[in-house]
Amino acid sequence: MESSELGGLVRSWRERMTPASAGLPEGGRRRAIGLRREELAALAGISPDYLTRLEQGRATSPSAQVVQSLARALRLSDAERDLLHRLAGHATPGLSVVPTRISASVQRLLDRLAHTPVAVYDATGTLLVANAPYNALMGDTTAWHGIARTALWRNLVGTGSRVVHTPEEQADLIAMQVADLRMTSSRYPTDRSLRRLIAQLKAESPLFVELWDSGAAPDQRELGRSKTILHPAVGPIDLDCDSLVVAQDDLRIMVYTAEPGTPDAEKLALAIVLGTQTLSDVLAND
Repeated sequence: MESSELGGLVRSWRERMTPASAGLPEGGRRRAIGLRREELAALAGISPDYLTRLEQGRATSPSAQVVQSLARALRLSDAERDLLHRLAGHATPGLSVVPTRISASVQRLLDRLAHTPVAVYDATGTLLVANAPYNALMGDTTAWHGIARTALWRNLVGTGSRVVHTPEEQADLIAMQVADLRMTSSRYPTDRSLRRLIAQLKAESPLFVELWDSGAAPDQRELGRSKTILHPAVGPIDLDCDSLVVAQDDLRIMVYTAEPGTPDAEKLALAIVLGTQTLSDVLAND
């Protein structure tokens, strides 16, 4: 297939998406139809320049990893994802690849929770999508690219998150995430992206190597549903964090809520207002 057909499809799929469907604030006036190139590039973890060249048919050989990231960011159906892979000259993922697609039913659930902080992770702990309230609470996740979107990497190597943990809680969390990743690896042993993730974690974190080689099984103990989020504008917020598993799609949905009528509920509402206003201002000035 000609590269122009691949680029044209990517552009048409980008233009049919709305900021809300991608977990982004609408912002002010928008000249672009659908998502801006910069927005899709950020969601897919690629450069806007590369996306421009791809849509214009000047980038002709996107890697399977880039194609998979674009399929995830564009919310493609299984058939559309497979078509994108074939046009790029790659084999279709099949059942041996960690699922990253947000199904229509899960998207409807996210739409119903549009005013609640919600994030969706795949089985590797990699962030697939976060809505605007989540970004307002936890920081702008569209600035996370590549491996930085994986929670385990952020906890081991990166800057962590706004969730407050004692050293013991942090150690338990990391050990659980490593054990979960090992279980995921056993379910998808031929997933090349997963193998690359594990290799990169081994290269960058001696603690990961130690925990991985220990062979410990996931600890089924509750780490605690109550989380304290240290927000830079409103201070600490005590919230309930519930993790919902979508077994058929092997996804994890994290939802943060506060008991209505409490000071924490008021602080959460303020954090969301402040954060969504800030993101809207940034997008309006783009």
